[in-house]
Amino acid sequence: MIALVRRLLVLFVRILVGARSEWRGCAPDPSRRIYFANHNSHIDTVAVMAALPYQVRRMTHPVAARDYWGTTAFRRFIAEKGLRAVLIDRKPPPDSDPLAPVERLLEEGHSILIFPEGTRSTSEEIAPFRSGIYRLACRFPDVDLVPIHLDNLQRILPKGSMLIVPITCTARFGKPLRVEPGEEKTEFLARARAAVIELADGGHAA
Repeated sequence: MIALVRRLLVLFVRILVGARSEWRGCAPDPSRRIYFANHNSHIDTVAVMAALPYQVRRMTHPVAARDYWGTTAFRRFIAEKGLRAVLIDRKPPPDSDPLAPVERLLEEGHSILIFPEGTRSTSEEIAPFRSGIYRLACRFPDVDLVPIHLDNLQRILPKGSMLIVPITCTARFGKPLRVEPGEEKTEFLARARAAVIELADGGHAA
């Protein structure tokens, strides 16, 4: 039953927004990776998952905000059962570690999908990245981080809107990167953000 829900969810998104993929800097691979993308819409997570080939998608877990995806039984079902997402707190209690379940998935050999901006942008400009992706890059220095740029999703479901407008979406996958020895957090976050921005301009052609 759950497997059927997942297939139907992917099919629905592909029909609604296209969810095309362009692998410009790497090829699809089911091995452990950290995918990171720009964030403009609640459709972002589903669109990326729908754009992944099945063998990659089944090993990939999106990181989703508990304050949105955990607020109703339906949203939680879509997130945890339909997308295999791990829900985290964007404003965690003191002395808690919101990335612990994410690190556990990576330790077990799974891939993750994260949105380093932390919240949806209200414009097409990509906001500065938060530090979680740097922590993961340092914690797992042998894991490739694959940048993704999503086109058009802000127009499909703008922030504050409940109306979905069918527009073809493209997920562009770029050249993997890793944290370099001695690389400072600020430098790495800027480099990772630049990799996503470059894909918006058609960069990293394979």
